Amino acid sequence: MAFQKVVSRLFDVPDSHDISVYEQNGGYQAARKALGMEPAVIIEEVKTSGLRGRGGAGFPAGMKWGFIPKDSPKPKYLVINCDESEPGTFKDRKIIERDPHSLVEGIIIASFAIDSHQAYIYLRGEFNQQRIHLDDAIAQAYAKGYLGDNVMGTGYALHLSTHRGAGAYICGEETALLESLEGKKGQPRLKPPFPATHGLFQCPTVVNNVETIATVPWIIAHGASTYASMGTEKSKGTRLMSVSGHCVKPGVYEIEMGMPFKDFLAENLGGVRMGRGLKAVIPGGSSCPILTAEEAMGLTLDPEAIAAIGSMAGSGGMMIIDEETCMVDLLEDLTHFYAHESCGQCTPCREGTDWLYKMVQRIEAGRGTPEDLDTILDIADNMEGKTICALAAAATMPTRSFIKKFRQEFVAHFEHRGCPKKQAKVPAGAGA
Repeated sequence: MAFQKVVSRLFDVPDSHDISVYEQNGGYQAARKALGMEPAVIIEEVKTSGLRGRGGAGFPAGMKWGFIPKDSPKPKYLVINCDESEPGTFKDRKIIERDPHSLVEGIIIASFAIDSHQAYIYLRGEFNQQRIHLDDAIAQAYAKGYLGDNVMGTGYALHLSTHRGAGAYICGEETALLESLEGKKGQPRLKPPFPATHGLFQCPTVVNNVETIATVPWIIAHGASTYASMGTEKSKGTRLMSVSGHCVKPGVYEIEMGMPFKDFLAENLGGVRMGRGLKAVIPGGSSCPILTAEEAMGLTLDPEAIAAIGSMAGSGGMMIIDEETCMVDLLEDLTHFYAHESCGQCTPCREGTDWLYKMVQRIEAGRGTPEDLDTILDIADNMEGKTICALAAAATMPTRSFIKKFRQEFVAHFEHRGCPKKQAKVPAGAGA
């Protein structure tokens, strides 16, 4: 079937954040429908839709819900990951600003499906205004009887709270998020056990991304087969793309899975700004290996196609990079971020991210040597896969890709004893 907007359908509707506007556009009818269904049927419907997590890992949402043990005597929890701290990613922020009730309605459906009576939304620390906005939407839902001890008069009880973190990137990792939500230091847990059996307060827990849950009402309302008819064979439906960098029209766009990148760049983004050439693309957030322009222009935007050329769809945080960009300078910024955000729990990550940053910084400043590249790659090998969570890998994967695909720029920094692009911008006679 033809592409339809799912998550962003109300983004441009005036006052779409208000519950009355949401209801006028069919809001909360999917939740009403779901509350009349068997929980197992809801889970099967989400499985059939092919909906995969939109937070980066891409795990099938319905399958994750199905892991919750039905016979557990412990309470079950739904936790929404709205930490959204991956550089280049800002789609979840737009959902809670423009259409927060789609998230609330999705939470009602998902919570009922897994027999949860308490849900939490964990927000990025900087999302103060967004938290206020979301709390207003939750208060409206309570006033309408969509949340509380008797949801929509069905006898089902569900309470929903927001929790704002303190601005730590690591709390986007689901177990670190759970630790923080429990009031502890935000550091990842060893797995197994997994959150499905030992999550929040050691109880069965589903952790889902904002976009994932905000998609659920549309699936229930329109049917799994309708959603699955969009996208590719293995990646169904649509997804939001957060696009930043050197394009004419950066922003948040909803696309059908499998859209060709070259069409997306030309039709949605208006091409590369100032008429410059495309140099590279980061397809899914700063932790994804970078793609050259040649790789990107032959690419379709779905996880399988992106993985086939050695990168990841990630959280959909695409960065467009033009021909005037110094790749060493860009890598310095990225490695600085990961060095700053390492929680310090694992030695390879705590020490390695700082080493990567300082060595790339040294190369950019003109004090590096060709041997530094081999040292950086050796450090990366001693970091990746040797830590509790994937933050070390998030630093090493882009680092390796920058060196592999743009090695000549690093070499030029050695030959020029600094950044050739910056040197070219210094006026003649400056500093004399």
